[in-house]
Amino acid sequence: YLYAVNENSEGEVSAFSIDASSGELTFLNKQSTHGAAPCHLSLHPSGQCVLVANYTSGNVCAYPVQSDGTLAAANTNIQHQGSSIGPRQQGPHAHSITPDAAGRFAFAADLGTDQVLIYQLDPKGELTPHDPSYAPVEAGQGPRHFDFHPNGKYAYLINEIGNTFTAFTYDAASGTLDEIHSVSTLPEDFAGTSHCADVHVHPSGKFVYGSNRGHDSIAVATIDAATGRLSSASCQSKGIKNPRNFALDPTGTYLFVANQDTNDIVTL
Repeated sequence: YLYAVNENSEGEVSAFSIDASSGELTFLNKQSTHGAAPCHLSLHPSGQCVLVANYTSGNVCAYPVQSDGTLAAANTNIQHQGSSIGPRQQGPHAHSITPDAAGRFAFAADLGTDQVLIYQLDPKGELTPHDPSYAPVEAGQGPRHFDFHPNGKYAYLINEIGNTFTAFTYDAASGTLDEIHSVSTLPEDFAGTSHCADVHVHPSGKFVYGSNRGHDSIAVATIDAATGRLSSASCQSKGIKNPRNFALDPTGTYLFVANQDTNDIVTL
């Protein structure tokens, strides 16, 4: 099965079946996201529920997955609250929601509140605010996407407005994040305007990657295995134009960059 958000003013999430031999998609059903501009979704490790973040309205939802792959109506709909210091931060903007490897907790990066909100997660599709309910990020950074290190001990956030990676230690037992430090995704000599988008940790756990829209590059930072700290990032820009999202293949050999402005995918 495949699940996709429909980023429109009356948000929806759609379910499809995948033909294993041809890759052909068959539409199954869709559900309301109870908000505007859903921009990110993730699947519980068990496959039993789908989590969705709505950017414009700033709410997150969870949907049970039925035995035939269809989505039931949302079991949970939580509205974020708060604001921060930037002109785009006058209200909440949930930009992603990501479960941990065990599926016990989910982490929602909110650009508008400068927080990573933490939820207890039931695989039936229920989210409950955790205690502590969030990990703070430096004011004005604008959290966007979030990914875990394969060892489960570290997590990495990319900040759209601040153009930074933020590294955290992660306690899987308590569901808590503690900030280690932040590093820029941009070269020191870059003076233009840029905004980060996506972030992924390499399957080896040695590197974290992030996309720069404006600088038009993929930032690469090295991870210290003993501490989780990041080196300053280098950048790869060949063939890249306004990179929105990107993905690593499961072996970590290839990275696929989706260029929003040129409507193509570059393989690195």
